[in-house]
Amino acid sequence: MTTALKQLPGTIPALLASRATATPDKPFIVDGVVTLTYKQTQEQAHALAAWLISEGCTQGDRVAIWAPNCQQWIVAALGAQAIGATVVTLNTRYKGAEAADVLRRSGARFLFSVKQFLDVDYPALLQPFDLPDLIATVTLMVHSQSDDFASVLEKGRELLATEDGEKSFTAASTTVTADTVSDILFTSGTTGQAKGVVTDHGQNLEAFSAFVEILGLDASDHYLIINPFFHSFGYKAGWLATMIAGATAFPLAVFDVPTVIAQVQKHRINVMPGPPTLFQSLLSHKDFDRAKLQTLNKATTGAAVIPTQLIKDMWEKLGLETVITAYGLSETCGLVTMCRRGDDAQTIASTSGRSIPNIEVAIFDSDGNRLPAMEPGEIVVRGYNVMRSYFENPIATAETIDSEGWLHTGDIGFLDTNDNLHITDRLKDMYISGGFNCYPAEIEQQLCQHPAIAQAAVIGTPDSRLGEVGAAFVIPNNSSPPADQEIISWCREVMANYKVPKQLFWVDTLPLNATGKILKTELRNQLNLDKA
Repeated sequence: MTTALKQLPGTIPALLASRATATPDKPFIVDGVVTLTYKQTQEQAHALAAWLISEGCTQGDRVAIWAPNCQQWIVAALGAQAIGATVVTLNTRYKGAEAADVLRRSGARFLFSVKQFLDVDYPALLQPFDLPDLIATVTLMVHSQSDDFASVLEKGRELLATEDGEKSFTAASTTVTADTVSDILFTSGTTGQAKGVVTDHGQNLEAFSAFVEILGLDASDHYLIINPFFHSFGYKAGWLATMIAGATAFPLAVFDVPTVIAQVQKHRINVMPGPPTLFQSLLSHKDFDRAKLQTLNKATTGAAVIPTQLIKDMWEKLGLETVITAYGLSETCGLVTMCRRGDDAQTIASTSGRSIPNIEVAIFDSDGNRLPAMEPGEIVVRGYNVMRSYFENPIATAETIDSEGWLHTGDIGFLDTNDNLHITDRLKDMYISGGFNCYPAEIEQQLCQHPAIAQAAVIGTPDSRLGEVGAAFVIPNNSSPPADQEIISWCREVMANYKVPKQLFWVDTLPLNATGKILKTELRNQLNLDKA
């Protein structure tokens, strides 16, 4: 690790302060017509923090953000973190009930959200739900400044200009340490209910300092952030990594190939991480033109299976100098392993690389014994990147982190003789659709809320464009089930689009084992899938 990275401050607001002091006029965020320098970002974050204090926000209070990638998202997060509040991220594909559940269970007191984006009024989706802890909602805008957000910043500036306001901000900001909780990212599980992953400032900065070092990010980089900010890939490996490197972030609210090409060309983008589907879509698009993408030279991607040819195409057709695959989960701050610059295409495509510095990765059998190289078992992780806990869920925390500090990921894989991690399966039946984690138990629970469905079982099936999509085996409540399209349309109304099953199979029974558990292996066999 370089000396500059070793000397990073221990908190996210302290990092911002160091950048604002060292390079005050350097652009940090370029979002449409809005450009914020590091100094301007700090000033806006402090103003927002002062407003939060005036509204009763204290250290540990949860501040939720439900919005697509935009500069105001980053300012809201940095403002909350400046006074020790905890950022709670909400998936922009959530429907009202899903978002309300996270807001209710997190006890979020403040919400920053967009009023109009892709014809959706996000706050309006919450109106039918009781949210007793929520005391204020501030609306944002993509590519510009909303009047509501501007008003909050103006009030905050006025408060900071007073002696009492400045003292209140200083008192709150000095309580933030490396051990202060920075965020809670909700991740669904096999129980069907989302769990809040709690991490702190210090561990996130240490993990993504390693990310910056391994990928080779530096202050000259122009980073197009396509991955959504509500996920660790867009937030921590995105704008936080940009700030660690002292580079410039270019948020993209919606993935669209022509827009990506235009952004790369206009802003001389050279860093563009994303899931494999992003690069596949770019390479196969009719508007693809290597000449317009000649500034690109660095990328990270990740998935259980990546075609070796895709890695070669990213090198040869996109002209990338650095392509790195990585593995992580919310419970590990989003990062566990990475390939390294110089690895061959086969290693990059078929593995997720080696552990980042000071992190242990091992493979355990079902009895908790450590397995040798090439032996498959459960992937376990131990080190500073392991979450503090699941939010207000000690039972789930104890089930996931054992007495020796090993976090049990629920993923199956093996380490080869070079310590590269190969991911072969998922204990928890999770599948990834278009870069989004899909948890069958959660989707099954939602499907069974439809009056025509008595029981459901969901599995992931291969898809050439999205990697995997859902297939649902459903038992009807009566002998005359409704048309498939009626169920699919209903699903689109009540669940995020990436969760909606693409195939429905009406069945009389589901295969069960002796304890009544659905045998999904048999369902996969029925579709001639080789995923065990």
